[in-house]
Amino acid sequence: MKGNFDSYESIKKWKDEQIHNYELDARGLNEFHDEMMRSASQIALFHHEKTYGKPPCSFSWFITGSGGRYEQGIISDQDHGLIYEVHSRQADEYFKKLGEELSRGLFIVGYPYCEGKVMSSNPLWCKSFQAWKDQLIHWMDEKSWESIRYLQIFYDSRRLIGNDEFVKELKKTIFDYQKLEPKLLKRFMDNIQLIKQSVGPLGQIYVEQNGQYKGSIDLKRAAFLPYVNAIRILAIKEGILQTSTLERLDCLAEISQYQEEMLYYKHNFVKLLDYRVMLFKNATSYDDVHYLNIKKMSKEEKRDMKTILRDGKKLHHYVEGIIEKGCLT
Repeated sequence: MKGNFDSYESIKKWKDEQIHNYELDARGLNEFHDEMMRSASQIALFHHEKTYGKPPCSFSWFITGSGGRYEQGIISDQDHGLIYEVHSRQADEYFKKLGEELSRGLFIVGYPYCEGKVMSSNPLWCKSFQAWKDQLIHWMDEKSWESIRYLQIFYDSRRLIGNDEFVKELKKTIFDYQKLEPKLLKRFMDNIQLIKQSVGPLGQIYVEQNGQYKGSIDLKRAAFLPYVNAIRILAIKEGILQTSTLERLDCLAEISQYQEEMLYYKHNFVKLLDYRVMLFKNATSYDDVHYLNIKKMSKEEKRDMKTILRDGKKLHHYVEGIIEKGCLT
């Protein structure tokens, strides 16, 4: 049931009251986050239009990161951007201010600011369609680690309100570019080489040795990222526009070359999502939804987790082989 919202504070109240109803339903939880963020955007637009009037042109507000992939936890930070149809001084100023209002509103609702500043309030993530296209091409031409990271972040974006075609068309720019320049995929691969060592030579799971999460495994870095990053690269290679890792796995499984592997790795990823759901009940901070205490797991669950972790590395090497082969042909 949806609440009737007249302020950011009323959305936050409803969010805090209702969100734990979804802690055992990953997809339902992400749909709930969507509803909260759309509601916040409506309040933001209402406030903004009182001062600046109606939008001067068509626009799209998108979310990215775990939100873009439908993989948010019970606590999630901000990752979003704006694309507007036409560049003009009026439009630039209008959407700059709207981006600031969106970021402020989401913060009040309970979504912490993104530490990496991937937010509509950052001019890097708030541009006209043509300026976005130029920026993507610049990132692809450039060989910096940061530019490749930004491209990966953008490829996980999905429209939350506004024109749905802007995001799709910009993603196609990345697909078309890498078809002409396959070495872009190699740069994507080079960008994700740092995989956290998670299983030792004797089969022991490496856990945090100190601090608040001592004895826990960092599921985000050790488990999720090897799957998410590798599958994203294949999605870019094949022009798959879906953002969810599960949906990307399904799309890739329809391609005979990948079918057997993708069905196997999907099984692992579904289990991984289920294990993370275990963390939602007692989470009080953003980091709480990423650290799993190994001592609380049964022997069977630990065996499962070792398989998931080892196979994440195997998937990485599998995709790496495909990309290396593509660069040689």
